[in-house]
Amino acid sequence: MCDGRVMGVDACRTGWIGVVLDDDGPAAWHAPEIGALARAAAGRAPLDVIAVDIPIGLADAGPRQADVLAREAAGRRWQSVFLTPVRSALEAGDHAAATRKSRRITGTGVSAQAYALRSRILEVDRWVHRAGTRVVEVHPEVCFAEMAASSGGALSGEALPAGKKSWAGMRQRAALLARQGIVLASDFGRAGALAGADDVLDAAAAAWTARRVARGEARSLPDPPQVFSDGLPCAIWI
Repeated sequence: MCDGRVMGVDACRTGWIGVVLDDDGPAAWHAPEIGALARAAAGRAPLDVIAVDIPIGLADAGPRQADVLAREAAGRRWQSVFLTPVRSALEAGDHAAATRKSRRITGTGVSAQAYALRSRILEVDRWVHRAGTRVVEVHPEVCFAEMAASSGGALSGEALPAGKKSWAGMRQRAALLARQGIVLASDFGRAGALAGADDVLDAAAAAWTARRVARGEARSLPDPPQVFSDGLPCAIWI
């Protein structure tokens, strides 16, 4: 039993991919905007929890404890967890301006990878206030590390030696999901055609955590979450 209807969400090249878990098994949805994705997925039945692989709760002075703790939990995959820029840097019009603002406030710059996600982060930041359901932040590599640990591996991440875009990495992550009762279909229709294989796996890992949140089994990094001037609880859930 799924204990509710939940969705995990990951950004992909063509927009957003969502994996929904309910009593009928995993289903995939796709939309160019996260709000449209949530509305489409909730059209069949309400969603109890949505877990998103995007920062929620933007620090005023940084760094976010969520990012620091998630890096520790990801083990050898720690580099996949980037340090989220402070809000004023993300709101800057270009990377150079963001770097200047960040250096002035935190003493450090902004990575190109982090700034490249600026539009997605701000899109979620606008949407989450009106989502109408519980929304939590996740990081798929931390989710997979936790799955590996619960399967007898080590939370250090040694059980995830292969990158998620490699064939071995994809197979391993799919196997970890299957052990948790999340068996992904070979064909997700249009949604599957518009998202990369690693995006679908990441969305499914996010859905796994959303299900844990719905069941009251998840924990947050940090506990309790931080709260910045935006008023949003800032934590990565696993």
